Amino acid sequence: MKSVNATLLRRLGAMLYDGLLVTAVLMLATVPFVVERGGETVEPDNNFLYQLSMLIVMYLFFVYFWTRGGQTLGMRAWRLRLETDDGGSPSITVASLRFFVAIVSLIPFGLGFLWQLWDKDKLTWHDRIAGTRMLHYPK
Repeated sequence: MKSVNATLLRRLGAMLYDGLLVTAVLMLATVPFVVERGGETVEPDNNFLYQLSMLIVMYLFFVYFWTRGGQTLGMRAWRLRLETDDGGSPSITVASLRFFVAIVSLIPFGLGFLWQLWDKDKLTWHDRIAGTRMLHYPK
């Protein structure tokens, strides 16, 4: 089956799907903080440990799936796969680099993602820096 670089629309679809899954996982990860506060809600702005914990949970979610077959559940639903330039699944180091650069790609109004529209190879900032590509495998 022939693969092609994933379009921005497919990437956004997978991101929406994964966003819902990550939200559910983050809600579960919040439970210990609520219990520790005796049932009071957690104020994320005033709790560095909470913010750090949520970042770690997101990091573990994405890096785990990317290094285990190159697909999150959202990517699987949209028939996308993350691969290194040599066609393999990314290592923990590569997936970690991609995760943190993807955060930077989002900061300037998503410019790092939109960059794909102008890039000659249709790569985002984080794909170019990490040496990865998001491929679409049509039916």
